[in-house]
Amino acid sequence: MNNDQSSRDITRTMLAVLFIGILIAATFWILRPFLTATIWATMIVVTTWPFMLSVQKMLWGKRGLAVTLMTVILLLVFIVPFAFAIISVIERADDIGNWVQSLTHFALPPPPSWVEQLPLVGARITARWTEVAAIPPEELSGRLAPHARKVVGWLVSQAGSVGMMIVQFLLTVIISAVLYATGESAASGVCRFARRLAGDPGEDAAILAAKAVRGVALGVVGTALIQSLLAAIGLAFAGVPAVTLLTAAIFILCVAQVGPGLVLIPVIVWLYWQDQTLWGSIMVAWTLFVGTIDNFIRPLLIKKGADLPLLLIFAGVIGGLISFGVIGLFIGPVMLAVTYTLLEVWVSRGELDQGESIQVESGTD
Repeated sequence: MNNDQSSRDITRTMLAVLFIGILIAATFWILRPFLTATIWATMIVVTTWPFMLSVQKMLWGKRGLAVTLMTVILLLVFIVPFAFAIISVIERADDIGNWVQSLTHFALPPPPSWVEQLPLVGARITARWTEVAAIPPEELSGRLAPHARKVVGWLVSQAGSVGMMIVQFLLTVIISAVLYATGESAASGVCRFARRLAGDPGEDAAILAAKAVRGVALGVVGTALIQSLLAAIGLAFAGVPAVTLLTAAIFILCVAQVGPGLVLIPVIVWLYWQDQTLWGSIMVAWTLFVGTIDNFIRPLLIKKGADLPLLLIFAGVIGGLISFGVIGLFIGPVMLAVTYTLLEVWVSRGELDQGESIQVESGTD
C-alpha cells in the first residue's frame, strides 16, 4: 500500500514539474518578441526611477503627469534622434559609398619622426606605416575596393531592419511607461519572489542587482560623456568642421560601446588628405587616448553606483559585452552581483553555523 502511494506521489510530482516546465517554455515562447524591449525598459526604469520620483514631486505628486512627461522624454531621447540618424544614413547611402570609394585613391604620407620614438610599439607602427605608404595608389586602391563595397553593402542591408528597430524602440518606451506607472508594485513583486526563493539573502541580491543596473548606466553614460567631450576638444583644436554633429555621433557610438574610432579615424584620414600632417599625427595620439580611457573610467563610475569589488565589475562589464552584446553591459554585472551576494551570504552563514556548533560542543564539555 505504501509502495503504491509513493509511486503515485512520484508520478504526480513528475507530471507537475513537467506541466510547470511546459507553461514556462510556452510563456517564454510567446513573450520572446518582447524580451529585448522588456529588458531594455527594465534597465531604463530602474536607472531613471529616482529622477521620475523627483519629477513627480515637481508635478504636485501626480503620477500620471510624471509618467506622461517621462514617456515624452524617452520618445525625444530615443525615437527622434535615432529615427533622424537612420533616415539620414539611408538618404545619404550613395554619398557615403562614393566617399568610401574615393578613399581608394588616397596616398598615405610617410610616418612622422615621433611615431618611431613611441615606447614598445613605435618601431612596429613605423615599419607598417612605411610599408603601406610605399604601396602604389593603384595597388592600394585594389586592396581597399573590396572593403569599400562591404561598407556600402552593409549600409544597404541595414535599411531593411529600420522598421523593426523603430518598433523595438516604441515597445521599449511603451513598456517603460507601464513600469513607471506600476513601479512600486513591480518592485514589491520582484522582492517577494526573491525572498520566496532565497529568503532575506535573495531580497538583498535583488536590491543589489537594481543598484548594479543603476551603476552600469552611470558608468556607460558618464564614460560616453567624458569620451565625447575629450573628442570634441580634439576636433575643435584640429579645425575639423561640424564638430557638434561629430560629437553627437561619437556620444551615440560610445553609449553603444562601439567607441569613438568610427568617427575619429575618418577624421584622421581627412586631416592627412588635407595635408595637415601635424594635426593628423596629433589626432592619432589623441584617438588612442580617448578610445582607451573607457577601460579605466567605466569600472570606477560603476563602483560609485554599486558597492561591488572592482574586479567583479570589470569582469561583468567585459564578459557581458562579449557574451551578449550591448545589453550584456547590464546583464553581466547584474548576474555577477547576484551570484556574489548569494555566495557571500552562504559562506558567512556556514561560518556562523560552524562557530555556533563549536560553542555548543565547548559548553557541553
